[in-house]
Amino acid sequence: MADPQEQAFQDALMTRIGQAVMLHRGGDREEARHRFAVLWEEAGGAAPKSEVLFHRCTIAHYMADTQDDPADELEWDRRALAAADALAGERVSWGQHELAVRALYPSLHLNLAADYFKLGDAPAARAELSRARGAAGVLEEDDYGSGIRAAIDRMGTRIAGMDQLP
Repeated sequence: MADPQEQAFQDALMTRIGQAVMLHRGGDREEARHRFAVLWEEAGGAAPKSEVLFHRCTIAHYMADTQDDPADELEWDRRALAAADALAGERVSWGQHELAVRALYPSLHLNLAADYFKLGDAPAARAELSRARGAAGVLEEDDYGSGIRAAIDRMGTRIAGMDQLP
């Protein structure tokens, strides 16, 4: 069972992540980016337990969306994937985060494909799209799963169009 003080920290961190996401979705990219940066630093100071890695993955995943420069977006998406991979390496202690992380992989790879697409790197975009497709098998038949699968298909069409450019 989790230490009550540690659980309170984790709960507060998730609440603050949610608040930053709402700021971003409300159009305040700059404040959201600032808050995600603070959260990233706070989560980085803790021991790399599964909860912290899950939060770092979540923070980086959303932080990427607040970036103006595609290269910065790529860097944050790489950080999100690295945190997910580190968490995956701790499979014994995944606990409640196992399903969430597995379901996040298709989106993580899709975001990387989109980053590489924006940067004009078709081979890297195709490779990440292939990884997204491979990871999509774990997605449920719900709105989230359908949305990610549809986004994967759209990205495949965009990359195919990129391949047809002179």
